Amino acid sequence: MLLLSPRVDNRKYFTALLLALIAVAWLSLWLWGQSPYSRFLSHKELGGLDLNLDGLLLTPVFVAGWTLMTVAMMLPTSLPLITMFQKMVSRRADSTLLWALLLAGYVVVWTVFGVAVHSGDRVLHALVDQSAWLGDRAWGIGAATLVVAGIYQFTPLKYICLDKCRSPMTFITEYWHGSRERTAAFKLGIHHGIFCVGCCWSLMLLMFAVGVGSIGWMLALGAIMAIEKNMPWGRRLSAPLGLALVVAGLVLLSVGAPQSCAHNFGC
Repeated sequence: MLLLSPRVDNRKYFTALLLALIAVAWLSLWLWGQSPYSRFLSHKELGGLDLNLDGLLLTPVFVAGWTLMTVAMMLPTSLPLITMFQKMVSRRADSTLLWALLLAGYVVVWTVFGVAVHSGDRVLHALVDQSAWLGDRAWGIGAATLVVAGIYQFTPLKYICLDKCRSPMTFITEYWHGSRERTAAFKLGIHHGIFCVGCCWSLMLLMFAVGVGSIGWMLALGAIMAIEKNMPWGRRLSAPLGLALVVAGLVLLSVGAPQSCAHNFGC
């Protein structure tokens, strides 16, 4: 007969651990931003590099910064699902491994997204450097980014992904079937990350305009996404936010103020 010794219920420590992880990510980004290497958090610095070996060697530096930013900004928006999953598996001997695999799958998706957008950003900067016409109008990139982010707030795909993110229990029961648990936990993180990217990619794209190391913008956008995904009234925020972004982008495009755009959006 197998005797089970009583296990310590560590659920009350789990949220504190996640909050500590988020705090460490924020602190690391702030310290990085105060260091002599803060320029490596800027898409302008990395995007301006030639597409050569030196540029490729610095890509992991950006990926590290982006991953820290993902933990700092996006992990708080997913706390309801992560804590709910931890409660479901808390009495298992491998519970720590399971929720760690969930987090790993989630971060992997956002890291892949960051690498893809960073690559596109570098190509865009190379095109601007090679074209006098684009170079004279580079300030419009930040404005166009605002318009695209605003328009996406009104699309059906945005609301499909947002509804998935706002229903953590339904999401877990849909993708967690209790077989091959470790693989399933990682896949659950992957699926959650995909829908989270689908919900928030356009807002995170704004970080390429303001710079990964811009703590103020990170706090503002992170708070907006957390409210949109988790507050009972958060879904009603999407349309006004989209309208504000479109208007801001159109104002920048119509005024054509390259100095202002360059100062605020790193064009």
